Amino acid sequence: MKIKLQFLSLLMLVFFITNCANDKQEQNSDQTKSIEERINEVYAEAEAETAPMMSVQVAKKNTKKVYVHYMPWFYSKEHDGFWGQQWTMTNRNPDLFNQDGTRQIASHYYPLIGPYSSNDSDLQEYHLLLMKLSGIDGVIFDWYGSRNVHDFENIKKSTESFISEVEEVGLKFSIMYEDKTTQYLTDRRVSSGSIAAATADLQYISKRYFPSKNYLTANNKKLVFLFGPNYIDDPADWDLIASGLSFKPTFMTLWKASDRVGDTAYGEFSWIDRNHLETLNGYYEYAKLKNIVTIGGAYPGFNDYYFEGGWRPDTSQDWTIDQNGTQTLEQTLALSNSYPVEFIQLITWNDFGEGTMIEPTKEFGYSSLETIQEFTGVPYGKSELEIPYKLYQLRKKYQDSPRIQRLLDYAYRSIYALKLSKADRVLTIIEEYYGD
Repeated sequence: MKIKLQFLSLLMLVFFITNCANDKQEQNSDQTKSIEERINEVYAEAEAETAPMMSVQVAKKNTKKVYVHYMPWFYSKEHDGFWGQQWTMTNRNPDLFNQDGTRQIASHYYPLIGPYSSNDSDLQEYHLLLMKLSGIDGVIFDWYGSRNVHDFENIKKSTESFISEVEEVGLKFSIMYEDKTTQYLTDRRVSSGSIAAATADLQYISKRYFPSKNYLTANNKKLVFLFGPNYIDDPADWDLIASGLSFKPTFMTLWKASDRVGDTAYGEFSWIDRNHLETLNGYYEYAKLKNIVTIGGAYPGFNDYYFEGGWRPDTSQDWTIDQNGTQTLEQTLALSNSYPVEFIQLITWNDFGEGTMIEPTKEFGYSSLETIQEFTGVPYGKSELEIPYKLYQLRKKYQDSPRIQRLLDYAYRSIYALKLSKADRVLTIIEEYYGD
């Protein structure tokens, strides 16, 4: 097995070196041509492309799998016709601009691309390409259920709009189910309605998401994450839920919660706590002692906006974990890596309300992703991460030009095929030819 892995790594390295050599030849050739010749050549390349480019796996020195917790609950006026509550909370208005030109949003931090919609295909390719180039293996979607109440239906649709993009880019995905969403406001006890809602939600997950070849498995079992369970916390109720399903569920629960779901538990995942490394370290020791299958957790910091945004009446529950540059992320990655965890969950990609985002921001740039690149051992850095950003900016700038979008499609496929110099060349030529 070790020889096989070494051979595969060698093949990936040869592929990477060959791509670099071919791209260098193209760049040298471009230097002797006019911009007219180069743009016409790129159009010809894109039109001549008949066979689809295949997603290529990123070579990583660190064999530990890394997945990222993702919030698909953002909505923008431009794309959806309204600003979602995650950007507004109760008192922010993204239609208003701050002195620095940024929109007013419910967060201490600001996305590098500005507030966005989770349903936007341009946003999805931007996020997923950044993940791929950072050595992230897949996405765990925060999911509220299949019922059309509150914003559950919107979150479900946003999640599903991602799936084809996830498959195309070559990442894995799973669902993090929030059992608290089965709570009926008129009844604080677990009711038959809650049991029925959870059963229906899990049945929906199995039928809608399990068939994908990219759905996350462990020991050939499809994993469903439970954030808790925090509401349905009696094993007898989970036995009742399992009896109503056409499959036997395999749950990863929140830390020290696996006993709440009985024999459907596969293991547990760690999360964020105000005591930070003390709690994390203590939990890993506990899980190791109890022989619990564990998923490690790594995060950049914590600084929620709930009081400022009007979602909390006072500051009595406030706590923060400083980012300290990238030190907090580095420490939590290293700690997870030092224990026998199944894989690591990055917490989170984009929870701006709690300040745990690792996606590029105005405040921190690409630093979190660069740290992750160093941890996973991919042969990329900041310059490669800037290519998806450039693609996103050009998507928006030329959104009304099908001809230019055809070239951008070509660049997109080049990125997920890891032909990065080719993609950058295409994007640069577009900027030079069509730029102001």
